[in-house]
Amino acid sequence: MPTKAERTTAYIIETVAPIFNKHGYVGTSMNDLTEATGLTKGALYGNFENKEALAIAAFEYNSKQLLKAIDDKLNVEGTALEKLFSLTDFYRHYDSFTASMGGCPVLNVGVDAKYNNAILKAAANETIRTIEGKIALVLENGVKNNELKLPVTPLQFAKQLYTMIQGATAMATITGDRKYLINTIAYLDVLVKKEIKK
Repeated sequence: MPTKAERTTAYIIETVAPIFNKHGYVGTSMNDLTEATGLTKGALYGNFENKEALAIAAFEYNSKQLLKAIDDKLNVEGTALEKLFSLTDFYRHYDSFTASMGGCPVLNVGVDAKYNNAILKAAANETIRTIEGKIALVLENGVKNNELKLPVTPLQFAKQLYTMIQGATAMATITGDRKYLINTIAYLDVLVKKEIKK
């Protein structure tokens, strides 16, 4: 059973995570955070050393939700191909998944933090590497099981696949047009069937 302090900390993180994700580290003020949580600055600083520590905890919270969802999609029963299609189906509806988070945490924090916060930038980069590694493992197993043929190494293909997904996510986010996401995912499904399925 979590203590009252642990419950308060969890409440703060859950409440401020979408705010940091939407407005960025610099664009989020302590007033935004006190207003959202209903707590004083003193209460927030009683749980977190500073704004940066809170922003990092918020990103980690969103990142864990994303990584868990990806694990769920990649750990379905079936072939490597079925696992890849489970992942692309997840990304087909990715904007719905990330709506409560304030958008894609990797995209939002990665871009925002590049020039503003080295620690948050490193955390976003680590999440990207983790996702690419998870996809690469599925591809590697697919090659080992003679289900897939890859023109490049599994990690390189995973990076290219994830780059296309994130590019589509960025375009859909910037333009407000879901077709960027839907059409790119449809193309990726065709690419996987035509190019790497044995």
